[in-house]
Amino acid sequence: MPGIPSVPLNDGTAFPELGLGTYNLRGEAGVTAMVSALEAGYRLLDSAVNYENEAEVGEAVRRSGIPRDEILVTTKIPGRDHGYDEATASARRSLDAMGLDRIDLYLIHWPNPSVDKYVDTWRAMIDLRAAGSVRSIGVSNFTEPMLRRLVEETGVVPAVNQVELHPYFPQDQLRAVHAELGIRTESWSPLARRSELLGESVVKEVAEAHGVTPTQAVLRWHVQAGSTPIPKSGDAQRQRENADVFGFELTADEVDALSGLRRGRLWDADPDTHEEM
Repeated sequence: MPGIPSVPLNDGTAFPELGLGTYNLRGEAGVTAMVSALEAGYRLLDSAVNYENEAEVGEAVRRSGIPRDEILVTTKIPGRDHGYDEATASARRSLDAMGLDRIDLYLIHWPNPSVDKYVDTWRAMIDLRAAGSVRSIGVSNFTEPMLRRLVEETGVVPAVNQVELHPYFPQDQLRAVHAELGIRTESWSPLARRSELLGESVVKEVAEAHGVTPTQAVLRWHVQAGSTPIPKSGDAQRQRENADVFGFELTADEVDALSGLRRGRLWDADPDTHEEM
């Protein structure tokens, strides 16, 4: 199985083209699942304060025996910690919970526009990066106007924007904005979980044409769309299957066919109105 390649972020950090989502991976079973992913070649673990598993992520990093500098750990600031001082304190709590001395990718989890503190939060993250507590900084679930506001008011472009993205919701316009600004796209819910995506006839046809599974076909679509998917799995065999998407390439017509499944968001989570604390 080919290894998971990396691409450079706008700050020079080498960022894997596929990572492990850790939502609901908790306790000893969660640590074991994360270690198995690292052993299978994953080098990106995606967590968040609200996932309540930062301690498990840190333990998995230590238990894996893989050099710390080879693993990128992501965590996210919850809405209740928006604001300059609050975000600074939140970062310290996350570092303490993980038992690590650095967060590799620090994201604002949701913009929570009615609170209107995401710019102040971003300023704190800029300073955390300058202090060395954080390597790369980015956002999650930000719209084009929100991204442009951050850049206009601070002069600092996010390295990553992690958003809902899958063939049902390919986010063409937002990805074009990311390309313009130099932001790496990252996909949450890349397989459109709890939907019929993997059973779609076009997905199965593309998979059969390459001798791969429907899951692999969709994850390869993400890679060729220029986005890093972060599929979640606690099963070692499924983790290996998910990562084995770098030995084949979809044709342009196949990419277009999967993108043609578009129907809009699957989750009732419009960043202009949805807020999480």
